[in-house]
Amino acid sequence: MIENAGDRPSVVVLGGGYGGITVAKLLDDVADVTLVDPSDSFLHNLAALRALVEPEWLDRIFLPYQRLLAQGRFLRDRAVAVDGRQVTLGSGTRLEPDYLVLATGSSYPFPAKIDEAAAEVAKAKVREAHEALAGSRSVLLIGAGPVGLELAGEIKSAFPDKHVILADVAPDILAGPFDQALRDELRAQLDKLGVELKLGSALRELPGAAPATAAPVAVTTEAGDELSADIWFRCFGVTPHTGYLRGSLAESRDAQGHLRVDEHLRVRGHDRVFAIGDMADADRNMAAFARQQGELLAQNLRTLITGEGETTAYERQPAMILVPLGPEGGAGQLPGQDGIVGPEATAGIKGRSLLVEAAAANFEVAVPDESAA
Repeated sequence: MIENAGDRPSVVVLGGGYGGITVAKLLDDVADVTLVDPSDSFLHNLAALRALVEPEWLDRIFLPYQRLLAQGRFLRDRAVAVDGRQVTLGSGTRLEPDYLVLATGSSYPFPAKIDEAAAEVAKAKVREAHEALAGSRSVLLIGAGPVGLELAGEIKSAFPDKHVILADVAPDILAGPFDQALRDELRAQLDKLGVELKLGSALRELPGAAPATAAPVAVTTEAGDELSADIWFRCFGVTPHTGYLRGSLAESRDAQGHLRVDEHLRVRGHDRVFAIGDMADADRNMAAFARQQGELLAQNLRTLITGEGETTAYERQPAMILVPLGPEGGAGQLPGQDGIVGPEATAGIKGRSLLVEAAAANFEVAVPDESAA
């Protein structure tokens, strides 16, 4: 059965991540919006690592999709085949929208992202990992990008006595278009926290034990260093969610699996199909960029629907990042500012709140009082 919407132009948004919820909510008043996601709740994964060390955060970071749209609808379903004209869902439902927004994001190892469709199951998984972490004396983190750095800071802030080893094949932390001063500042803070860095040599193999579970871990680097711990976490490996694409849409992917889009975030070769966030090649994978792309795309689609105004091109964003190291530590690089920002600014902007209130506002959900948790 093919479902079509009512009198207003129909917009189907596949994926309820940061970009998807943004464009869906902003178009709710001018289009018949259908948001599709296999999960029952939005996961504010910017705070997922905090929830690992402080599980009382869990009830604050899962936000029900049913509370997002005032007029549109949410379908808890999964896209299994999308060719640019028709969307086929796992339930067998087929949709033929006037405009299609692809925002299915990417996968990333637990606990930075949680591949569980039911919020209660996901929460239980995090609590189980928390217990395993709490009972461990030493922790191995493999990957010294933003996730590895942030997780190291969270663990040392919550459990100062744990021995944390952060390993990466790269010669320095935080690969990417960032100032060396930022890496130096973060390394100095990690050193003060007592985090041991093992950089510049690949592991001969990954640990045999499952990550995020209590089990003895012993690995050796190519340089011959032996690393041992009671638990380990994988902090690398982003994979775009584009496997459901068919035909010319599938052919529009680049070698990394990202969809190629033009300056208006339109998938190349398709007039009414757009892609935003981690699955598109518009910018680097960051929640902030996905939100910005969602805002711009929503405004452009509003222009196309109403005939008022002009469309705007997306401009790739300058290097920017905030890396909290626990609630009070960290550093970052922000556009329009000379030099880097230190722990005080990082904590004030992101580290203490992890932007939970801003995420909850999209769902009209009152954030529980932290003191009552």
